[in-house]
Amino acid sequence: MTFQETLISLAVAVGAGGLIGAERQQAQILEVRAQEGRERPQEFGGIRTFPLIALLGALGALARPIVGAWLLGMLLFGVIAFMAVSHLWSGARGELGISSEIAGLVTFVLGAIAVTPDLVPHPEQRYLLVASSAVATLALLALKRPMHRFAGRVSADDVYATVKFLILALIVLPVLPNRTYGPLDVLNPFKIGMMIVLVAGISFAGYLATRLVGPNRGLLLTGLLGGLVSSTAVTLTYAGRVKKDPKIAAVCAVAIAVACSVMFPRMITVVAVVDRPLLPLLTPALGTMGGVGLALSLLLYHRWTHGARAAKAAPGSAEDKRTEEELKLRNPFELRQAVTFGLIYGVVLFVAKAAKVFFGTGGLYVSSVLAGLMEVDAITLSVAEMHRMGLSGPVAATSITLAAVTNTIVKATIAVVVGGGALGKRVGAILGIALLVGGGVLLVARGLG
Repeated sequence: MTFQETLISLAVAVGAGGLIGAERQQAQILEVRAQEGRERPQEFGGIRTFPLIALLGALGALARPIVGAWLLGMLLFGVIAFMAVSHLWSGARGELGISSEIAGLVTFVLGAIAVTPDLVPHPEQRYLLVASSAVATLALLALKRPMHRFAGRVSADDVYATVKFLILALIVLPVLPNRTYGPLDVLNPFKIGMMIVLVAGISFAGYLATRLVGPNRGLLLTGLLGGLVSSTAVTLTYAGRVKKDPKIAAVCAVAIAVACSVMFPRMITVVAVVDRPLLPLLTPALGTMGGVGLALSLLLYHRWTHGARAAKAAPGSAEDKRTEEELKLRNPFELRQAVTFGLIYGVVLFVAKAAKVFFGTGGLYVSSVLAGLMEVDAITLSVAEMHRMGLSGPVAATSITLAAVTNTIVKATIAVVVGGGALGKRVGAILGIALLVGGGVLLVARGLG
């Protein structure tokens, strides 16, 4: 390395140590304030100690080509010994955590990596590695309480379901044959497995978010996160609550409308992963439906909080709390649920292809409507796969949109049947306007095309 590059490498090492040290010192101050109501110096490491540890590792790595690796090893041993003494001292006072000591070791290693071109020859890539590792360490340290809360909410069933699905995704999926079978030459076991992983992964992101946020998260956030997992589950849950307590129809309508509106951008995300060329034809209609639905939901929420009934149903009131009970959602990584979706996807893909082959475009539209009566992911992925195999873009976009419209009508019907007229009127009005506007956009797009 040149002298200038060496100085930059040392600065990167010290900067990474300073980033980690600043978090450790701030965490200690906050902990002391919470326990005793006053500040005191940090017992182990802070904004000075951690940069020094990084500098020590960097200097030891710089000297390695001349004096050998023994000096770096001795310095690392010294840091470990110092950490051990500090940990024993903390343990004697009843503080059993070891995060700061581990962070100190990570800081030493990052300092050594920053000045070691043997590991990553390109300087910019090496600096990026050190910086990203420091940020990851900072995040793990700073998010202590949220991560502990999340771990407390994870059930044994969640762990088992996730492990089983990971076995399916990482062990079973790679050995599935990547070729088509059966009549019409459309069923590919590997692609079906990939679709299972994709849909469950998107759902799991919403499920994980609901676990992180926890109960009492508010109506809008409940609908948003729940809609990523299953807007049908959100609709059934809140419609059931309205049936027991009709007074909360207005607030439950917000959660249901938001969840149903989130379905549209979710479908766009799925298509973006598997068939990006279809996006320009699909996004205008589905994006409009989702945007209009969310906007009207926000308007309803604003009227509920600031309208004539605000004094009786303000956020934080008894009525609000009755609607903010934790939403019960199933882990989408549950193996049986994943296999069931795979079977549904295979059937829908075959039926859609057969309808197109034997009955033309009209047959595909009918199959899309019928599939939308149950759920939209399978038909969305099926039509996207057919588009990749040569199906016309406008036909594919119309088929997916028809499925989305049908599924939305089904959920509005559930709101009416289960929750009653007061809930159904509000949900139906929001979703109906969203579908009309989105349908108009689709017709205009088809006309221009």
